[in-house]
Amino acid sequence: MRILLTGSSGQLGSECKKVLKDDYEIISPNREELDITSWDKVIMNIDQLSPDIILNCAAFTRVDECETERKLSERINVEGPRNLAQGAARYDKIIVHISSDFVFNGRKRLPQPYFEDDPTNPLSCYGLAKMESEMAVKQNTPHYIIIRTGWVYGIKGDNFLKQILKLALKKDQKSIYVVNDQIGSPTWSYRLAQQIKVLIDNGKEGVYHATSEGYCSRYEWANYFLDKMEIKIPVLPCTSEKYPKTAIRPLNSILENRQLKIEGINIMPNWQKDLDIFIDKYGETLLKGEEEPIVTP
Repeated sequence: MRILLTGSSGQLGSECKKVLKDDYEIISPNREELDITSWDKVIMNIDQLSPDIILNCAAFTRVDECETERKLSERINVEGPRNLAQGAARYDKIIVHISSDFVFNGRKRLPQPYFEDDPTNPLSCYGLAKMESEMAVKQNTPHYIIIRTGWVYGIKGDNFLKQILKLALKKDQKSIYVVNDQIGSPTWSYRLAQQIKVLIDNGKEGVYHATSEGYCSRYEWANYFLDKMEIKIPVLPCTSEKYPKTAIRPLNSILENRQLKIEGINIMPNWQKDLDIFIDKYGETLLKGEEEPIVTP
C-alpha cells in the first residue's frame, strides 16, 4: 500500500516515515511540491501519485504565533486538511489527520480525562483551528481517522523538553520556573507514530485519542526530565497567571485513549517509561544540541 505523507520533515512526520517505511511505500513530497493550502497541487499529487492513504502531519503548531498569524493558521490548519479530505473523497481514499488536546477548554475537574465524544470548546486560535480542521475532514470525506494527541516531544523540531534543556544550560541560569497548573500526558512522537501505524494496519476509521498513559504537570515533567538528564538546577513551581502566554493553554489536557482500549489496540505506555527510553537513546544528542544522532562507520 502507498501512503502520501505530508509534513514528513517535522517532529511527528519524520517518525511516521521511519515507522511506516518497512511495510508501506511512503511518498513524502516537500512543501514546494505539495502545498496543502493549494487545491490544485493537492489534487494533482493525489491524481498522479495514487496513494491508498493520505497521512497529514503538516500543521502550524506554534500556538502563540497562531494568535497573531490567524490567517496563516487558518490556511495551514483548516484549509489544508479540507483540501486533503476533499481530494481523498474524490478518489475514495482514507485520510489520517492529526488533531490536538487544544480542541478542549481544559475545565474538566482534575483528574477527569477528556473522551473522544466530549464536546469541543477551544480557548485559543490554534485550538479553534484544530477543531475546525476536524470538522473539515468529517464534512468532506466519509473515510477518515482523526487522532487527538498532546504534549508531544521528540528529537526533531522544537518542543517543551528542548526549551527546558536550553534554559537549564543557559549561562548564569540559577533556577527555572515552570507552571504546575497545566496537567497532561507527555507523549513521545516515535510512540505516537507506532500507534498511528497500528490504526492503519487494522483498517480503522473514526476519532481516537492517543497519548501516553498517566499524567503530570509541566513542572513535574520538567523536574523528571532534568533529573534523568543529571542536570542539577532548581526547578520552581509557578502558576500560568504568573507567566502568561499569548495563547491561553487548557489547564486539563488529559486525554483518555478510550476508543483504542475498547478496540484492543492501545499500545501507548506510561509517560515516564517512554521518557526514560527517549533519554537513554537521545540524551547525549540533546546535550550536543543536535536533532539526530551522528552515526560513524
